[in-house]
Amino acid sequence: MTGLLDVAGQYSEKPASYFANTRHDIVSRLPEAPDARILEVGCGAGGTGAAALLAGKARQYVGIELSPDAAKHASTRLSQVVVGNAETMDIACFDAPFDVLVMSEVVEHLIDPWATVSRLATLIRPGGMVIASSPNIAHWQVIRSLMKGQFVYADSGMMDETHMRWFTPSSYAALFEGAGFSVEKLEPIKAPNWKKRWFNAVTGNKFSHLTMTQIMITGYKRA
Repeated sequence: MTGLLDVAGQYSEKPASYFANTRHDIVSRLPEAPDARILEVGCGAGGTGAAALLAGKARQYVGIELSPDAAKHASTRLSQVVVGNAETMDIACFDAPFDVLVMSEVVEHLIDPWATVSRLATLIRPGGMVIASSPNIAHWQVIRSLMKGQFVYADSGMMDETHMRWFTPSSYAALFEGAGFSVEKLEPIKAPNWKKRWFNAVTGNKFSHLTMTQIMITGYKRA
């Protein structure tokens, strides 16, 4: 586990745009709760949290960010930002419980996402919400590449070279179920186009995992 201490170095050469994405799709899924306290793991430059605060969907938005540069920018936009590795940090520093846990494109970067998500779940109140998204390794384009004997890493996207874990929709849901959440929705982050809808319809949704690029789950902490 010693290598965890140096994991931040993997992201030192990523451009600022890598950390700047604002997930309006996540903000739209947040409940209308102006007094909510939200914890985002991997908050980047704070775009999603800033949008949530602006929309009046949180009273306090706390972020955890591995990149010092991104965290510095996020600290000007969020209620609090803790710089560090969510896998190794002492979570006792947080004023729990939180009402919502957000993990956008995070768990695929973790060495042990099962232990980490379970540990973070202790910071969420019973009935509290989790919203998370990650790439789907069962997408047809990945399967096509595997059939060609290819597994090629990239600077970003599904095959980002910093990814350590990969998930299918079912294994992604199982990760959060195992951490104490009940997954209410499992869906793509974007509505499927007509071709995907047609394919899913004629196949009875038995192969919908092939058309899902990104997995989005929404769930609630079990009591």
